[in-house]
Amino acid sequence: MASKAELENKLRKEVMDVIAKALEEHFDTDIMKVGSGEITLALVDAEGNSKYPKIKVSIPRGTRDGEGGYIPYDGIEAAEDYRMDMEAKEQERAVKKAMREAEKRRKGVEDDEEE
Repeated sequence: MASKAELENKLRKEVMDVIAKALEEHFDTDIMKVGSGEITLALVDAEGNSKYPKIKVSIPRGTRDGEGGYIPYDGIEAAEDYRMDMEAKEQERAVKKAMREAEKRRKGVEDDEEE
């Protein structure tokens, strides 16, 4: 029976192989391994500049529970938390924009009254 680490390494390798193959086919370039669970590919942007995007695949364990164990990582929960954070930030940006516009209108009214 394989250990937990062996199972994670096998899964990580499989994910990396699938990603590398898809990127290699899409961009018609070589994929280079630059670290454990990390790859890069040589690309050129619209202005002819060399770029090397780096992709890292990890299988997180989770967070420590304070008793020597882990609270397992939940990707679905993490995605929901991220979505909620992005919605809150977008709402905050909308409020700030509305406040700036209201301030501009207020200043415009004050300037008209002074004339």
